[in-house]
Amino acid sequence: MVQSPSQPLTLEAFLQRPETKPASEYIDGQIIQKPMPRGKHSLLQTRLSAVLNAALQPEQIAWAFSELRCTFGCRSIVPDISVFTGSLIPCDASGEIANAIETHPDWAIEILSPNQSQTRVTKTILHGLKHGSQLGWLIDPDERTVLVYLPPEQVKIFDQAGDRIPTPAFAANVHLTVSELFNWLVIQPPAPEM
Repeated sequence: MVQSPSQPLTLEAFLQRPETKPASEYIDGQIIQKPMPRGKHSLLQTRLSAVLNAALQPEQIAWAFSELRCTFGCRSIVPDISVFTGSLIPCDASGEIANAIETHPDWAIEILSPNQSQTRVTKTILHGLKHGSQLGWLIDPDERTVLVYLPPEQVKIFDQAGDRIPTPAFAANVHLTVSELFNWLVIQPPAPEM
């Protein structure tokens, strides 16, 4: 849902507004509310965040955050998953993660929801690349496809079961194929009791 305020709204004024559920983003003076995640989206987001954190957190290489507001380049966006290397995570004076994240993620991951504009999500990923993100993924569960965005605005399509999906250099220990990613959507029914 796009909201165009009657008076132009500044980024600063947007950031003072209460958060919405689902999150709203500020893009080019407009407030755009993200769609409510559904089953496939939610499962992929939860599982992928856990897999990335299991691979990257123990060595303190990077952290994957779900639905984290990132404000940079005159926009305030909420990627489905934002991955930050340890050196880029803003911290407060006590060394804890800051509440206001005023930088781009190193790796932005978006999962397309039904009826969501692929063009709008692509523009958000490209905005991140323009401002320093190393990589962007757009996962389309219905098409079983991952679009990988590399600087400068280059896109590669991964839709074959055995395709290994590229990751940023800092996540070289993350090995994931298209089939592994989308097999997470299969929920096995419980075995019948004997």
